[in-house]
Amino acid sequence: MKKLRQFIAHTVLVLSLVLSLVVPTPAAFALGGNPPPLDQPAPTFTLPSNSGDGDVSLTDCRGKWVVLYFYPQDFTPGCTVEAQRFQRDLPQYMDKNAQIMGVSVDSVDSHAEFCDSQGLKFPLLADEDGSVSKAYGAWMSYFSLRHTYLIDPEGILRERFVKVQPIIHSQEVLTRLEELQLAS
Repeated sequence: MKKLRQFIAHTVLVLSLVLSLVVPTPAAFALGGNPPPLDQPAPTFTLPSNSGDGDVSLTDCRGKWVVLYFYPQDFTPGCTVEAQRFQRDLPQYMDKNAQIMGVSVDSVDSHAEFCDSQGLKFPLLADEDGSVSKAYGAWMSYFSLRHTYLIDPEGILRERFVKVQPIIHSQEVLTRLEELQLAS
């Protein structure tokens, strides 16, 4: 049953991507609005997490840098590689006082299975209605786009990454995080 559910979810994701390339969609619907501006307070949120600690809020991370990454779906190839790279680099992020949080429309149960299967030690947040993805301009019809945001310890949005390449993305984020920390 789990494999069938994953196959159906993957098929819907692929069809949505293909349709988004062929069928014109109004920008506001496709992207859920514009991304929030840099150097302004990041949109706050509270979402359920797979971590077993209940809901997670952006305000819970005050005093730390936050790597908030949006991704389309658990168990898909690109999302798996991206999560594995963040996990591989997790000690470096921790050394830089940074918390990684992944966001997709998948359920808490799906996130828990994904984390267990990949050995992920950072929280994945369930944005099942897409409201947080929309607030960050990372929404495409039925799933989150692959976008990442760096938020400073005071809750100010300092950087955004779009058109992410999963295999090298974590290293790009680490490099930019170091630059921002050196500049502050």
